Amino acid sequence: MTEEQPETEGPDSEGPELKGVDLARRALEEARAAAKASGKSVGQGRASPRTGGIRALRSRRRSWSGSGPDDRDPQPFGVVAGAVAKQRGWSARVSEGTVMGRWVDVVGPDIASHAEPTGLRDGVLSVSAESTAWATQLRMMQSEILQKIAAAVGQGVVKSLRITGPTAPSWRKGERHIPGRGPRDTYG
Repeated sequence: MTEEQPETEGPDSEGPELKGVDLARRALEEARAAAKASGKSVGQGRASPRTGGIRALRSRRRSWSGSGPDDRDPQPFGVVAGAVAKQRGWSARVSEGTVMGRWVDVVGPDIASHAEPTGLRDGVLSVSAESTAWATQLRMMQSEILQKIAAAVGQGVVKSLRITGPTAPSWRKGERHIPGRGPRDTYG
């Protein structure tokens, strides 16, 4: 035998207590009735003053970029960073940093494996070569290197190169060094 449980009455309701989907339906019906009473349109679609209704929303969707490029598409970080740098007047510093940071890409792997930039001041790029032979070779290629740099970062960032070779060993090293000229008997 099954006993029927008496339906519980809610405090504000006229019938049985509603749960889940039934409660949501009742709230939706009450909201629709309140909207209709205040003179608003009631239905599935929303009329928004910004979009001009469903038709305007659908026509805007048709104008989405799809497979073609558009201003609303995500942009590469380099493009966005370049635009910010240009807007704030950092373009010269960014170009200088590009010469130093992307040296291998700017001059090529062959030159970059034998020389490295050491500083950039007032348009003069200081480059240190690994040997005197490479320093001489780089001096002969100076115009080509300047063209490569100008193509990578723009004209006027680097105006000239100051190429140096390795420094000669100092004779003033060691724990037995004597201050002054010394006896000079070694070099006759």
